[in-house]
Amino acid sequence: MSTYKIAVIGDKDSILGFKTLGIDTFPVADAGEGLAVLRRLSGQSYGVIFVTEELAEELKDPLEELNRRFLPAVVLIPNSRGALGIGMQNIKQKVEKAIGADILFRKEG
Repeated sequence: MSTYKIAVIGDKDSILGFKTLGIDTFPVADAGEGLAVLRRLSGQSYGVIFVTEELAEELKDPLEELNRRFLPAVVLIPNSRGALGIGMQNIKQKVEKAIGADILFRKEG
């Protein structure tokens, strides 16, 4: 049985708290550094990689490529300055694709 690790990539202020949970943290200063870390981690035994929404905006194409693979699962999270809504939109799209309907945000009438 394989054991997978969890990582988080983003600006230092946003990801520092994850270290206390035992999650591998990778603070990056810009998109270039983030891309290098993302590529390195995607080839290792990470089952989940959290990426801050702000960084994800700059890494759309590489993240779309990773999302076509089974592992690692890439989950977008807000940074320390707040949510951009990208992570929730991403989850909504994946649920709609899997189920064929918007079960998360539909309005009950």
